[in-house]
Amino acid sequence: MCVIHPPLFVYGTLRRGFDGPMALRLQGATQYIGRAFAQGRLYRVGDYPAFLPGPEGQVIGDLLALSDPAATLAWLDAYEECAVTYPQPHEYRREKLSVWGPDGPIVAWAYVYALPVTDLPLIAGGDFLPRQR
Repeated sequence: MCVIHPPLFVYGTLRRGFDGPMALRLQGATQYIGRAFAQGRLYRVGDYPAFLPGPEGQVIGDLLALSDPAATLAWLDAYEECAVTYPQPHEYRREKLSVWGPDGPIVAWAYVYALPVTDLPLIAGGDFLPRQR
């Protein structure tokens, strides 16, 4: 029996086009599937975004296939400080949600913001990366 693991939906500093060290590490541990969209809103938390799923808005990101899901998700959980070794409350939590990928809807892992967004500015258009045209 073949087990297919959910891909990963990234929407901020882990996306292709962002040259941070963790984005580059993730590129080496995944295969790019394509651009994807999720329902919800994106907020700015300093120099990184916060994704809050919901019925309104659209968040733009990338869909990635994980070469070694257990290992990759373990170091990403540590990076996002939501592994069980980190004290509560966590800023993020990893959860499965439905996103719209190149071939239609698919369930994917995503890191969802777990703290209040009341005082955070909304990122208009739901795209964290600056336009490069």
